[in-house]
Amino acid sequence: KFLETAYLVIYGELPNKQQADEFSSKCANNAAIHEGMRQVIGGFPSNSHPMAILSASMNTLGCFNPNLATNDRATDLEAFDETATALISKVRTIAALTYRIKQGLPIIYPRSDLKYTANFLHMMFSAPNEDADIHQDVVDALDSILLLHADHEQNCSTSTVRMVGSSGASLFASVASGICALWGPLHGGANMAVINMLNSIHASGDDGSTFIENAKKGESRLMGFGHRVYKSYDPRAKILKTASEKVLKALNVSSPILDIARKLEEAALSDEYFIQRNLYPNVDFYSGTILQAIGIPLEMFTVMFAMGRMPGWIANWKEIAEGKTKIHRPRQIYMGEVNRTYTPIDKR
Repeated sequence: KFLETAYLVIYGELPNKQQADEFSSKCANNAAIHEGMRQVIGGFPSNSHPMAILSASMNTLGCFNPNLATNDRATDLEAFDETATALISKVRTIAALTYRIKQGLPIIYPRSDLKYTANFLHMMFSAPNEDADIHQDVVDALDSILLLHADHEQNCSTSTVRMVGSSGASLFASVASGICALWGPLHGGANMAVINMLNSIHASGDDGSTFIENAKKGESRLMGFGHRVYKSYDPRAKILKTASEKVLKALNVSSPILDIARKLEEAALSDEYFIQRNLYPNVDFYSGTILQAIGIPLEMFTVMFAMGRMPGWIANWKEIAEGKTKIHRPRQIYMGEVNRTYTPIDKR
């Protein structure tokens, strides 16, 4: 599902079977990374943030693929199809590799027989002598998270990719800038904020009841509810709510954090206070709880977002590169003093 959506976002039409097979095959064949890339990623300090590693790795990929990152617009566009599939495929390999290295675990290489999301989970959680047993509901849920984040209007990171791309910079450099923008807590950190909120509630000894009442009084900030764009229920949240229920059932996980999440969800969907204010659980609420249940570390949440958003960034770069748009130069309005009196330094 995710790869078909990626094709749609990038090329403007859903692929037919032949196109889908070719696109999927290119992604499968591009999953491996140069051994030098593994050494580069392994050379980062163990406490490096995964988003810092991911951003640096995108530019490093350009170094290992100089024929795809020439910064010559015509040449880069000729290689666009190969570059796009390379980025979509390798971003998950780099993400999984980063996780394994930071956990002190041996590297797991991609398998050509697995589909996109299953392959990522294999690289994350398998052992060298035994493949991880990943439930299909988990694969489907993560695939849905990636799909629902593939593109979403002119947000901060997408606008950043377009800005950098307008200078003639390569696709590698442009998506690296998008990752940096997404890293900001006001943009890509929303699902992390959900888990931090739940952890805070649990640490206080509350089961969520007191927090809900404090939220009504304006004394607590409810994370993962409501949305700046959607003034009613976030349509993406409806899909992930169902996926979340399937994942929790499939994994049979027991966690006080997830119990608190269920309590907050129940309150938001039934309490008139939340209903009247359209404070429904949004896509970040459910994606956060799904990722938590799967076992993906909190600091990797935004990396998952970047994996999903990669097709949207690529599509926006393509639109800029193929268009007649000049280099972006936002207008500035001077807000300082109009008249100033100059006093020579020696007389001050």
